[in-house]
Amino acid sequence: MLRLLNLELQKLLLNRTSKILIFISFILPFFVILLSSLKINVFGFFTLELGELGVFNFPIIWHLTTFFASQFKFFFAIVVVSMIGNEYSNKTIKQNLIDGLSKKEFILSKFYTIVFFSLVSTVLITLISFCIGMYYSSYTEATIVVRETEFLLAYFVKLIGFFSLCLFFGMLVKRSAFALAFLFILYILEWILFGLITWQFNASIAEKIQNFFPLKSMYKLIDQPFQRVAMTKFPDKGELAYDYGAHSYEIIIVLCWTALFIFLSYRLLKKRDL
Repeated sequence: MLRLLNLELQKLLLNRTSKILIFISFILPFFVILLSSLKINVFGFFTLELGELGVFNFPIIWHLTTFFASQFKFFFAIVVVSMIGNEYSNKTIKQNLIDGLSKKEFILSKFYTIVFFSLVSTVLITLISFCIGMYYSSYTEATIVVRETEFLLAYFVKLIGFFSLCLFFGMLVKRSAFALAFLFILYILEWILFGLITWQFNASIAEKIQNFFPLKSMYKLIDQPFQRVAMTKFPDKGELAYDYGAHSYEIIIVLCWTALFIFLSYRLLKKRDL
């Protein structure tokens, strides 16, 4: 595993564009710190400071930071599809196979890289969230601090699932730009299917089925936290209540999609004449 990971990292670090995109991918989560220190002047009457509103209290901070950090995943998605595009355009994929790398090892090297960067990103957001929480939170008891850290696992799985999808599209079309376009096509198709199911049955059934779609299932791992923040400020508003938790069955759905994308990527490579 380490040999394959090291091989892939060498390729990425030798590419100037990949190095820049990886750097940006790891820097962007730190913008959550800026969010915590953001001060909003409300028409000159008073200053609203997010950090003082309790939104960075434990355990809600794990939900808030992982949601915002996951919005930056598109930058490393470009790196993932570029890994495949560059292999085909530079003919390195054929050279690697000639040099003794099996097709299975080739796909695994990409997957190990995805897992590695997802893990690094998760560790970073964990440290950032912990530091912000310890500074702003009114609750620093160990039992409260570690509560809802399942959002970190959901964040990790979400990154792996999304990047595995990008890997599959990269293998499918061999071009970075087209692979990214397929993401938007898939997004549109999911909503078209949702509309058709709603028309055929009803919105409730359609929503339950939609939660099994690739992109939607990844999104559902970490639901938006805004409604939850509103619930803490207006506890008497029952209509604000919703299920915001990171559930094990949602993680399993995304892991199944991840396994399928990696398997399909391998099958494409295995059947393709290089």
